[in-house]
Amino acid sequence: MSDNQSNNVDEVAEKTSKMTLNAKAPSFTPRFNAKAPAFVPQRLSQNTPARDSAPAPNPISINISGTPAEAPAPKPISIGSTAAVPASPTPADSAPKTDADDAVTKTSEPAAKTDISAAKAAAEGDASAELPKPTAPATPTTATSTAVIDDLVADEEEMLLDEHFKEHVNVIFIGHVDAGKSTLGGNILYLTDMVDKRTMEKYEREAKEAGRESWYLSWALDTNQEERAKGKTVEVGRAFFETTKRRYTILDAPGHKNFVPSMLGGAAQADVGVLVISARKGEFETGFDRGGQTREHAILAKTSGVRRIIVAINKMDDVTVGWDKARYDEIILKTTPFLKKTGYNPKTDIIFLPISGYTGAGVKDRVGSACSWYSGPSLLETLDGLEAIDRKINGPLRIPISEKYRDMGTVVSGKIESGHIKVNQKIIIMPEKRVCEISHIYGENESEEQSAVSGDNIRIKLRGVEEDSIQNGHVIVDARNLCHNTLAFDAQLVILEAKNIMTAGHRSILHVHTAIEEVGITKLLHKLNAKGQKSRTPPSFVKKGDACIVRIEATKPICVERFKDFPQLGRFTLRDEGKTIAIGKILKLIDPASVNPTA
Repeated sequence: MSDNQSNNVDEVAEKTSKMTLNAKAPSFTPRFNAKAPAFVPQRLSQNTPARDSAPAPNPISINISGTPAEAPAPKPISIGSTAAVPASPTPADSAPKTDADDAVTKTSEPAAKTDISAAKAAAEGDASAELPKPTAPATPTTATSTAVIDDLVADEEEMLLDEHFKEHVNVIFIGHVDAGKSTLGGNILYLTDMVDKRTMEKYEREAKEAGRESWYLSWALDTNQEERAKGKTVEVGRAFFETTKRRYTILDAPGHKNFVPSMLGGAAQADVGVLVISARKGEFETGFDRGGQTREHAILAKTSGVRRIIVAINKMDDVTVGWDKARYDEIILKTTPFLKKTGYNPKTDIIFLPISGYTGAGVKDRVGSACSWYSGPSLLETLDGLEAIDRKINGPLRIPISEKYRDMGTVVSGKIESGHIKVNQKIIIMPEKRVCEISHIYGENESEEQSAVSGDNIRIKLRGVEEDSIQNGHVIVDARNLCHNTLAFDAQLVILEAKNIMTAGHRSILHVHTAIEEVGITKLLHKLNAKGQKSRTPPSFVKKGDACIVRIEATKPICVERFKDFPQLGRFTLRDEGKTIAIGKILKLIDPASVNPTA
């Protein structure tokens, strides 16, 4: 070796001995030849000599011919015909090693050996060897995120249940006119201290002056002068009472046939029905015979989703009855087959009990000695003993609007069918898709609440929307789960009443949840036999008692859902000329773009 070469070697050794690895430097990401196999570096041996004790070794390259150069230890390699990547000078003792480094290194060793072996095999011309592919970074599984979301939902539901620890039940009083519904409701308010004695004495004095002394209890629910003067409920009365177990909203439905649309709006919000029947001689027969509202109210309650019904046989203290067991049994014998035909199960869905709404016997306390042959629970005990209702607190938000007015802002009322709401929450009103915000929530006792859950009957003050742009039957939803709005749908229909026959083109009034719209039957699709099987050809007409599948079209969009998806928004009633002519459930929604609005 010449002197010049010796000086060059000494100079290179001196410069390379002073090189150090900066631990804080950014990691180096090598770029590979697209035709070369992926490269994974092999861990350096603990016996590798320190850099300052020996000059840097020469790099190694593996040629396509398969003849590698000599090297003292495995180093980073590059597969190529002429180019070679210099080895990364990373001695084992150049930086302190942590447990995490050991774990990563041990995990990568098998993969490194496998990749290098595959690379060598490919370089030596082994056609069967498969080149290793770059490993994609591991994506986090959704199991953890799903579990976290489930925990959050459960925590939120538990918090809401703690805030609303008493279940809220909506009870509708239905029955023929003059059966004593309002009197019973007023007495319940008095017996549960929701109306104080002084106020009730005032009502009694005013009723006596008007010549309506026996009506004073009903005035707690019949608040306007027209109702008090005629002794007939016109609109659905609303009141609130509470027991030690539950909170209740009373919905006092009008019994006259002219006000059935109001009754339907109340039944759409009810969970439990109290069918009030007068035991007085002649009154029961008038209400239950053909044309009486006892029958129609029972059918409409079932159609509206009232699953349980309590038959309160009222006026048992009347002089024509005198708590007679034979009269009580006669009424049960006549009403049970009809209610069973309507769809109620006599064993699980119907409860009979004798009461006196005027004296309060059997309402809060048991009848006692006045009725020795009955030892069952009172009306309030029966309500408290009903099974808990399954509420969808974390379901999609659905609030059909039953009433709207202006009071220092836009106020709407309705029952929360599903989901929950909070103050300052952003909501959407369908079908107009108007975005607004909840500014105040008022409960049944007029108190201001911070939240409300499924089953609550509430009033909401809205911010960002005018009263004129809201209609009864619009539905409040959240942005994540909009409800469907359509102009047409296919439905299964049962014809209850028809003058003659019904054909395509028949027009009537649709009652679905709190919405009332004019609709027309545009197609008769199938007729159903007793087993529910469809006819092969469309029928030309249907008549009373028939079951069929029809297409119904409305004049403007309505908010509905399929019955199997959301029963509260999927059942409906058709009325014409003051009579209920059909009941049905929605099977299929038709795309509004393919429908021409009915003229």
